[in-house]
Amino acid sequence: MAMADQHKKIHPVHEEDVEAQRSPPPTLPFLPKDSSRSDHDKVPQRTFPVHHSKPPKKRSTRSCLCKCLCWTLSLLLILIIVIAITLGILYLAFQPKLPKYSVDRMHITQFNLTNDSNLEATFNVSITAINPNKRIGIYYQGGSHISVWYTDTKLCEGSIPKFYQGHQNTTLLNLPLTGQTQNATALANSVQQQMQQTGNVPLNLRVDQPVRVKLGQLKLMEVKFLARCRLAVDSLSSADNAIRIQDSSCKFRFKL
Repeated sequence: MAMADQHKKIHPVHEEDVEAQRSPPPTLPFLPKDSSRSDHDKVPQRTFPVHHSKPPKKRSTRSCLCKCLCWTLSLLLILIIVIAITLGILYLAFQPKLPKYSVDRMHITQFNLTNDSNLEATFNVSITAINPNKRIGIYYQGGSHISVWYTDTKLCEGSIPKFYQGHQNTTLLNLPLTGQTQNATALANSVQQQMQQTGNVPLNLRVDQPVRVKLGQLKLMEVKFLARCRLAVDSLSSADNAIRIQDSSCKFRFKL
């Protein structure tokens, strides 16, 4: 019996076989009797959503500038619309018209050369000012200036007195103008030649007058009224000192 045991073969045991014996056999998931393997394959598996972290937004300087520009343009547009509506209402309420002016007469009391070749001139100009507005008055402020020119030379100058011109009022202004031009021999000869060639002397009358417009009880800001008149007179040396105005045209505008 001992000899039989000695003749028994001893087979080496591998580590894989030991691990296989220790690990339990794989088990299949429980399936109902009526289900097949293909149905088991269709069992949905649970998935977890993947959340990706977004980088923090950086505030763009360009977008801020665009927003500021849009707000500024919007405010300007609203302001323009409000001003336009206000002006429209005022225009419909008061129906403003430009005043009218005309140079009616000119008298000359002095226009001659002195011994030292200076030209002394003294004019008296009659101007008619008409305010055609029914609801607008005009305040003629101080600081006005009126002058008479021959070509580019100023012959005489003066000013318009302060006064208020009411609604639909006509005012006659008699304005004395005086002046002196040095070294005027060539100027006097040019005037004489002009009279002989054309039969008249071209003159320019310029008026710069500050005014304030009164709308009802409201006085508006001061503006400057500019008048430019082109005149053609028959002479500057009439014996009776009366100068006949052959032609006259005036242009007017307001300046802030």
